[in-house]
Amino acid sequence: MRSLELLFFVSGVLFVTCDAFATNEVLALTTFKEAIYEDPKRVLSNWNSLDADPCDWSGISCTLARDHVSKINISGSSLRGFLAPELFQITYLQELILHGNNLIGIIPKELGMLKHLRVLDLGMNQITGPIPPELGKLTSLVKINLQSNGLTGRLPPELGNLIYLQELRLDRNKLQGTFPAGGNSDFTSSVHGMYASSANLTGLCRSSQLKVADFSYNFFVGSIPKCLGYLPSTSFQGNCLQNKDAKQRAAVLCVPFIGGAPPAKTHSAYNSKRRPAEEVSRHQASSKPTWLLALEIVTGTMVGSLFLIAILTALQRCNSKSSIIIPWKKSASEKDHITVFIDSEILKDVVRFSRQELEVACEDFSNIIGSSPDSLVYKGNMKGGPEIAVISLCIKEEHWSGYLELYFQREVADLARLNHENTGKLLGYCRESAPFARMLVFEYASNGTLYEHLHYGEECQLSWTRRMKIVIGIARGLKYLHTELDPPFTISELNSSAVYLTDDFSPKLVDFESWKTILARSEKNSGTIGSQGSICVLPNSLEERHLDVQGNIYALGVLLLEIISGRPPYCKDKGSLVDWAKDYLELPEVMSYVVDPELKHFSYDDLKVICEVVNMCLNPDPSKRPSMQELSSTLESGIDTSISVELKASSLAWAELALSS
Repeated sequence: MRSLELLFFVSGVLFVTCDAFATNEVLALTTFKEAIYEDPKRVLSNWNSLDADPCDWSGISCTLARDHVSKINISGSSLRGFLAPELFQITYLQELILHGNNLIGIIPKELGMLKHLRVLDLGMNQITGPIPPELGKLTSLVKINLQSNGLTGRLPPELGNLIYLQELRLDRNKLQGTFPAGGNSDFTSSVHGMYASSANLTGLCRSSQLKVADFSYNFFVGSIPKCLGYLPSTSFQGNCLQNKDAKQRAAVLCVPFIGGAPPAKTHSAYNSKRRPAEEVSRHQASSKPTWLLALEIVTGTMVGSLFLIAILTALQRCNSKSSIIIPWKKSASEKDHITVFIDSEILKDVVRFSRQELEVACEDFSNIIGSSPDSLVYKGNMKGGPEIAVISLCIKEEHWSGYLELYFQREVADLARLNHENTGKLLGYCRESAPFARMLVFEYASNGTLYEHLHYGEECQLSWTRRMKIVIGIARGLKYLHTELDPPFTISELNSSAVYLTDDFSPKLVDFESWKTILARSEKNSGTIGSQGSICVLPNSLEERHLDVQGNIYALGVLLLEIISGRPPYCKDKGSLVDWAKDYLELPEVMSYVVDPELKHFSYDDLKVICEVVNMCLNPDPSKRPSMQELSSTLESGIDTSISVELKASSLAWAELALSS
């Protein structure tokens, strides 16, 4: 009877623990997706965090029992982002293959906790930093591929602990120092298989199973260890070695790496009596009768202690999410929180302002010119510089996470690459912790937004010719963003509030609303985002931003209607602008009804071109909408904004011409 009770107890403990563990695997995969901010091929589109079973997600393979993730294989998919340290929670992972993407940042040392990992392939990415010594704990590894990255530092001698390693590819990085391989100099390559049994062997000389290795095109110095002499000379070419067989780098390139720090210290022999991952997994998966015999002799106090430990462990795992989302939250033990690597290189060419500088420029942040639930916009004057518009993100420090910081950096870098007369110019950013601040600094467009002029300003300021010039400027700006940038840049919410006007009414597209997409992405929200009735459908996640070109095309059609009609995209009493205008767009005899009644005159030829473009933009099939290259060409060739047209249109045009000058 007592045996049955103990059996039920053990089953209950295992059930609680396994359930919590499975949740951690899904959480780890979800966190991995959050750290990827560009997914142009949408390979992660079916990764749903609400799905408790990830076995059918793209690139994911599970065990036969479908109770653990065993393999992640997402190669050649152009993913751009960071490697989430939380991957260590996928305890039974055997293969991590992310070859041929655009991953940045460092290799998290937490990957050294994946005891069953057999294949680690992060080759052909943009990963930087050192190779973590913790990888030497992955004693089941058979293959490591880290080629064609930007890895720096020395080769960890701990890699010699990988007694089953057969393939090691580290070529085309920036690794330096000597090879961590030592042993009796009398040994030759012909007997390299005997090294693992010698207590005198250290570093790579202990990797008795190593069949393929490539160290070429790094900055290694010294000589090739005799225990690696069986490898072809091409495995060592392109370094700074004292070797005549393999072609090395020019001496001038090797000067900084010769005579540097002393070789890394060797470590004592590592216990090589490890079982392969499959054997360990089978052992852990099976329940043996001896467990019951052992439990029979456990005292009641010990049973109670085990029960308490099981409950506390399950609760801790279930609550682990909070410590991951806020990586730098202060706590008694900093080790309880996993930090996300922040890439300082991404913003190296962007000016960083201090909060104090911006506070002085913006009159103690009292000069507010715009606001939303997510941000405040201040106007300021830099001393001896231009007028500025400062966007300050409204978020508390305790709600800021490492991934939000990642997205912030990405947005700053993305905005900084814009350089066109019809796009807003980013002057710099502000990132401070005390007091907490995240801000963007733009060149100020002194004439406010197009929305203000269309719906609140004096209509006479926007003559037909002036509106046509604004239309062409917007089209040119979008053509630049969509076709002249790689990857293309799209406006998160393209509407009249995103168009700022200079003193001469030249339009500048400014993406002030990108924060909404970032926050929605981080909080795992989805759906469309609209502002003042814009019918532009946005992507559900940040990584699809560059794919939303067609969303911008549709929004342009709505914006053109707004410009010529003077009506907002949506209002309660009149409904949708698109629904109202569709009855007039294709009928020449009533087409003029869409024109703003406040206008004294307009060009019918221009109107036909605008309506033609609007119809193409609003095509319900996104694949049939033309490119901005075609749309911009149609508008520029079909609309005449010369002075002669203005004069011909009306005998009273002199007054408007004076206003337009």
